[in-house]
Amino acid sequence: MDIKQLKYLDTLVQTGNFTKAAERLNIAQPALSQSIKRLEQELGVTLVDRGANRITKSLSLTAEGQALHQHAKLIINQLAQAEAHIKAMANLTKGEVRLAVPGMLGSFYLPSRLMAFRHKYPDLKLSLFEGGTRDTLRMLQQEEVDIAIITAKDLTDEFDSHLLLKEQMVVAVGKHHPLAKCTSVSLEAFFEHELVLFKQGYFHREWMLKQAERLGLEVNIAFETNLINLIKQVVAQEYGITSVLEMAIESHDNICTKPFSPPVFLDLHIAWKKQRPIDQADKAFVSFLLQNR
Repeated sequence: MDIKQLKYLDTLVQTGNFTKAAERLNIAQPALSQSIKRLEQELGVTLVDRGANRITKSLSLTAEGQALHQHAKLIINQLAQAEAHIKAMANLTKGEVRLAVPGMLGSFYLPSRLMAFRHKYPDLKLSLFEGGTRDTLRMLQQEEVDIAIITAKDLTDEFDSHLLLKEQMVVAVGKHHPLAKCTSVSLEAFFEHELVLFKQGYFHREWMLKQAERLGLEVNIAFETNLINLIKQVVAQEYGITSVLEMAIESHDNICTKPFSPPVFLDLHIAWKKQRPIDQADKAFVSFLLQNR
């Protein structure tokens, strides 16, 4: 049994006889009759009562034929819906972009770009998942999202990717903090002060702790939170200093930013799994981000 046979049966019911059905299907009437007979043989039942209504030439279905026709209508309708859905996705009138991003990018880099993308593709759904870099990587690996923004060091052979941006990591201090007078800050000088850090699972924390370990220095963590605005308030009130992407500090934050010496840059890539090709909606989003970096 195939979809063509089911469509033949449905057309037969709609038109009421083999001749009209064959005309609508643009096939020969004997070919239609043979197709229905083969279907009956495959199922081992009679679908059409050929002895009924000989005078009016209006066909009648058996009980089995009526039952099969009900299933046929559902299948034909679902097939049409599936075809329409896929075509709509190909034409970017339907689809969903599931994206995981590190916290700072979700708060400071993406909002304006997401709104611009939404304006260009109003029928596409955007689902944004924000968290630490470990969360972002895990969600991509476990296919909870289709694409993600991850650090260069997290790239492996399982991913396809494009470099999205290279952003400087800076020291963030209060306006009256002693380091505010410096033109740049060494790692050794940075670790002399109380720090405000993201909790475990964030690249910035991992990076800073590794640098301290490499230098054989102690880390004095005064405050931990994943809330970037709270981190900035703590720094502005000079209860500690931190390191963030340069984009995270805005003019109204009452915070000074200083480059590390030597400068430190973070490469961020937009990535997806090779074994799970992204669809048209995701491709459109990736292309849009790369064009609007």
